[in-house]
Amino acid sequence: MPHKSGDPSLKVLICGGGVAGQALAFWLARGGHRVTVAERFPALRATGAQVDLRGQGIDAVERMGLLDTVRSKLVDECGVAFVNARGKARATIMANTSGHGRQTLTSEYEIMRGDLVRILHDAVKDDVDYVFGRGVERFEQAEKKVVAQFSDGSSGEYDLLVGADGQGSRIRRAILPTASPEPYWRVGIHMAYWFVPRIASDTNIRDTYNAPGGRMIMRRSHNPTETQVYFVLREESEEASAVHREPAERQQEFWADRFRDAGWQTERFIDGMRTAESFYSQEVVQVRTDTWSKGHVVLAGDAAHCASPYSGMGVSGGLVGAYVLAGEINRRPHDLPTALATYDATLRPFVDEIQSQVKPHLLRVGMPMNQLSIDTFHSVTALACFLRVPDLVARFSKEDRGGAWKLPQYPEHDAPA
Repeated sequence: MPHKSGDPSLKVLICGGGVAGQALAFWLARGGHRVTVAERFPALRATGAQVDLRGQGIDAVERMGLLDTVRSKLVDECGVAFVNARGKARATIMANTSGHGRQTLTSEYEIMRGDLVRILHDAVKDDVDYVFGRGVERFEQAEKKVVAQFSDGSSGEYDLLVGADGQGSRIRRAILPTASPEPYWRVGIHMAYWFVPRIASDTNIRDTYNAPGGRMIMRRSHNPTETQVYFVLREESEEASAVHREPAERQQEFWADRFRDAGWQTERFIDGMRTAESFYSQEVVQVRTDTWSKGHVVLAGDAAHCASPYSGMGVSGGLVGAYVLAGEINRRPHDLPTALATYDATLRPFVDEIQSQVKPHLLRVGMPMNQLSIDTFHSVTALACFLRVPDLVARFSKEDRGGAWKLPQYPEHDAPA
């Protein structure tokens, strides 16, 4: 949509070509700005595990005009089963597909991250410049500009630099005050995931298996040939926090050692881990910081407010944040300080709500340390399912995980006639 007369067209650099970065590029390009997306990876990172859309995230995709495209790529996952060591389901919670209330453990909108990234890329690639294999090493701010120095030695001058470079954001580190507290809020849980070949017993129900020692294995299948494996571990140790920065071989040794005697299909999964094309290991954290912008630099998505996988709103939060940030910039392109301050004031209540959904004591209940606690957890969950408690709670909840916060209206986002 062309700017109103007198409104400037901004030159914007987005550091990071993931979900939040590309969604932001979509809305800024619609606002008539000149947008460049710089991705450190040599190609579009259309990979990753299964993600879900919930609440306001679904609204944001619908306003992009992409909801039907997303629906065409949804993963067929109809519920979650809690299984014992023999693979027998002790309790099963089905997805809420009623169109009303709250999503359950499985969303009505489950999609592979790679498919979502490709959908966003296809929607914006003709209106945005992409630079792959080049990251922002450092930047310098002047009164009205920011100069970015790239990893290949080149540089560029922009009106705005956006750090959409994930929970480990380099841009965030550069703008936080020196004495700032660490932005990571830890819950004492670690996670790794990879893909293995699918076998006949892998259904469209996600299997969740608990082993003593605060260990959990999840198996979910997203296409006829592949199955996703997740190892999740309760552990508060320096070794566990540090291993995610080690080479992949060392990470795999760590996970194999921790889970070797876990039972169920562990041997199959560990064997598959060693030959998996992609493997990812991370500590489950939230990013909490009072600083989302400084001068002509602003943070978006996980770099600003990672809510963690356990919030169920990580991807939705990135989509909503991109929508709000672009909305405020498109509304006030002549006054970036006010636009960035209003972005913070508008979005932060939503971020506070989705981050508050993660309660460490409840996570620990779902990852018991001994077999007696596991059996008790299964029995209680089975009784709740028998009484249809999860289904009733989901259907009669008035709001999803984003609470009562409503996605703002931005006329500047309206598609051109």
